[in-house]
Amino acid sequence: MRPLPGVPGVAAAAALLLLLLPRARADEHEHTYQDKEEVVLWMNTVGPYHNRQETYKYFSLPFCVGSKKSISHYHETLGEALQGVELEFSGLDIKFKDDVMPATYCEIDLDKEKRDAFVYAIKNHYWYQMYIDDLPIWGIVGEADENGEDYYLWTYKKLEIGFNGNRIVDVNLTSEGKVKLVPNTKIQMSYSVKWKKSDVKFEDRFDKYLDPSFFQHRIHWFSIFNSFMMVIFLVGLVSMILMRTLRKDYARYSKEEEMDDMDRDLGDEYGWKQVHGDVFRPSSHPLIFSSLIGSGCQIFAVSLIVIIVAMIEDLYTERGSMLSTAIFVYAATSPVNGYFGGSLYARQGGRRWIKQMFIGAFLIPAMVCGTAFFINFIAIYYHASRAIPFGTMVAVCCICFFVILPLNLVGTILGRNLSGQPNFPCRVNAVPRPIPEKKWFMEPAVIVCLGGILPFGSIFIEMYFIFTSFWAYKIYYVYGFMMLVLVILCIVTVCVTIVCTYFLLNAEDYRWQWTSFLSAASTAIYVYMYSFYYYFFKTNYFLIAGCMAYFKHHFTLDIWRYLAQPWG
Repeated sequence: MRPLPGVPGVAAAAALLLLLLPRARADEHEHTYQDKEEVVLWMNTVGPYHNRQETYKYFSLPFCVGSKKSISHYHETLGEALQGVELEFSGLDIKFKDDVMPATYCEIDLDKEKRDAFVYAIKNHYWYQMYIDDLPIWGIVGEADENGEDYYLWTYKKLEIGFNGNRIVDVNLTSEGKVKLVPNTKIQMSYSVKWKKSDVKFEDRFDKYLDPSFFQHRIHWFSIFNSFMMVIFLVGLVSMILMRTLRKDYARYSKEEEMDDMDRDLGDEYGWKQVHGDVFRPSSHPLIFSSLIGSGCQIFAVSLIVIIVAMIEDLYTERGSMLSTAIFVYAATSPVNGYFGGSLYARQGGRRWIKQMFIGAFLIPAMVCGTAFFINFIAIYYHASRAIPFGTMVAVCCICFFVILPLNLVGTILGRNLSGQPNFPCRVNAVPRPIPEKKWFMEPAVIVCLGGILPFGSIFIEMYFIFTSFWAYKIYYVYGFMMLVLVILCIVTVCVTIVCTYFLLNAEDYRWQWTSFLSAASTAIYVYMYSFYYYFFKTNYFLIAGCMAYFKHHFTLDIWRYLAQPWG
């Protein structure tokens, strides 16, 4: 049986694109300053501590702005815009290596409405995020007394900035100046800046934000070792079972071929060889199947390239760089989608290749954008910073129509012409063979449900670390672990798919294409079920906006995993 085009072709395409891929960074500034040069303090977002995804513009709270002349809004990358980064100028006068003594920069005229806004923020443990030279800083809005009757606002920002040569390598914020919130009063906001020489290298300035004790814990290493041992056991088991079973099958079939027709017991014929004339029959719904296969090949290539780039480049040091890189790589790998999807559709005798090309090109963008735009309406209703700007929507649509679609067309034409001709080792029967009855555990639906258990078990622990970094205040940086897990997942998926396909064919059921695809893809269902457990027992998201954002993100990630995993 000739396998569908898979890992070798995808890996080759991924390697080629990796060589051509420029460094995709959120910005390419060198972050160097001259003495007395202006250093901008950007205000980003504010939101509850227990819900990382519920964020609003910093000035949605009635904070005041410094007196320094406003400068133009910070230029956002596509990844920043999609992640809800809202940088606004603070108005504070900060210059490189120039200390600032405690000084008032603005005054809040606190009426009842403003007080209520601050009280609500303090009750919900709001804190805010700022940036200096792309280094994040966090501060708390205020606090309540023990009885919960009086509320206090932190009014003094004490900044300590470390520098090494002409570069900023460290920033710390201390919130002081606790002032009771009383209506119809004036609150003065003040700040100070202290510059200190530091021995921290510029390349290591993000190390303070990482958590090696969490990501490099012995449990993490043990989970990798455990998964690796499971791979060895599974590969050995599959090899032994298939070698012994296939050897017996070949011996039985060879013995039957030596018999005369009168001596052959036709009633005892069974096994995978009986469906050799039907096994290369086109799958049901070949247009959808080939589109899913092409999309899966592309996603696998994107995942491989992005992980390798993340291992080489510290993408976590730049806002939105991971998402920007993924979007760029996804658009650049569109020919992979067209090539594998178009060639498979041609080999299955499909004639509506233009329709297949459109479906393959827009399948993933339509699913992702559809869920994102739905959540976007909720974010707009709540005035959240996660709301996607209209200009960003237009940019995404332009990428789909003017980059992804043409490249997908090129790949489809190449696939149809280079490998679109069927080259099966045997002739396909004109009349489909009846599928005999089989035991319940040999039914395709059962095989599909059971097929995802072992692959999910191999990535279960890593899912916890990824979820925690995504929804809690952790920065995921151990992409070497992720690459190992990806390799383990690929091997386990291959073994499971081989076994599932063999069992199905041995039951004389030639409908193997969808079963082999779905048995591997079903792992995404188990991951999505795990996301429900993580939501209810590991997070504190209660508002509908946070809930919908949570499950939207996991739905998108599981679509990605669902399509990519069969090509592991």
